[in-house]
Amino acid sequence: MSGKTVQLRYFASIRETLGRGEESAQTTAATLGALRDELIARGEPYASALARGRAVRMAADQLMAKEDAALRDGAEVAFFPPVTGG
Repeated sequence: MSGKTVQLRYFASIRETLGRGEESAQTTAATLGALRDELIARGEPYASALARGRAVRMAADQLMAKEDAALRDGAEVAFFPPVTGG
């Protein structure tokens, strides 16, 4: 397993919980779901912000993506809560 560098972006309530809007991270994750699990494993505040019980949407390189989407080196990965209309 080789490491990758990815740019992480956080939006709305996830950004508020983490206290940051973006960061660069090293990962060995092969998929977006595995990356989410790596972040949760960091402990708080990531564990709360990205918890498996929470609805979290993800995008890779500005395209909506599912948990099983492949993660490439240099990718921009965004995490955000579902958007509701009103």
